[in-house]
Amino acid sequence: MTEVILSIIGGLVLFLYGVNSLSGHIQEVLGENAKQLILKFTSNTLLSLATGIVVTAVLDSSSAVIIITIVFVNAKLLNLKQAMGIVLGANIGTTISSQIIALDFGKFSPIFLLIGFVFILVAKTAQLSNTGKAILYFGVLFFGLYTMENAVEPLKESPVFIEWLKHTEKPMSGALIGALVTLVIQSSSATVGMAIILTKKGLLSLGGGIAVMLGAELGTCSDTLLATIKGSRAALKTGLFHLFFNIVSIVLGLLLFEPFCTLVAQISVNASMERSLANAHMLFNTFGVLSFVWFIPLAEKILQALLPDKE
Repeated sequence: MTEVILSIIGGLVLFLYGVNSLSGHIQEVLGENAKQLILKFTSNTLLSLATGIVVTAVLDSSSAVIIITIVFVNAKLLNLKQAMGIVLGANIGTTISSQIIALDFGKFSPIFLLIGFVFILVAKTAQLSNTGKAILYFGVLFFGLYTMENAVEPLKESPVFIEWLKHTEKPMSGALIGALVTLVIQSSSATVGMAIILTKKGLLSLGGGIAVMLGAELGTCSDTLLATIKGSRAALKTGLFHLFFNIVSIVLGLLLFEPFCTLVAQISVNASMERSLANAHMLFNTFGVLSFVWFIPLAEKILQALLPDKE
């Protein structure tokens, strides 16, 4: 059991390192372009929404995009309505990583590691070196997932672990577990990634995976709220909007849990368990955003009333 736990921790560390390094490296390479994209294509709510989706898909981190947005709001480069559109878009963009994880790239991760390493080794230009680093970090990310996937295999025989997983079958407790795990590791992608692995191995049911995914959506609010500390009122309102949107979405998800699970099963007919959970993540966030986007003006008025701008 010790060996299993150490392997899971090692895989998780590799995954988190890959995610953070890849996101940070892409931000470094495309930083100004990403920032210009955010500033340029936010003239209305739909454009802000689309910008949030695209930039999050490229940077592979909704938290990074929302934090950048909060920084821009703090600098008065974006107003609250523009920021809210980007926040909603980031919630859809982050589901793309779930779809990629469900593709089972793990077994091919050493190929990406090798290609990335060779690129870095023979690079004569910064552009080639940066490309190699991006490929290498991509390989590290999926090698971490592959390590965790192999490590959890023996847990099928562990009564203690099976008993613990039973808690996820109850939507409320499953969501709480997802929120706590995300709060600790500071990555909703890692939490959802682990849930996808456990469903693939038959250790977690689709309902349990969806419950954990719902909790991960709440846990991811912590780092964006931290970014609002000592910021302007507008920046704080952006962070609170992100929290409010996720809380409302999760409450509705828990209230409609059974119908939603049925819908996912119907849409994902003949799909694997891991693909079904990735589909659930995309459906949940997309439905939440499409339902909420129409209430942005109302949400803006409520936040302005609760936290009026200082003179």
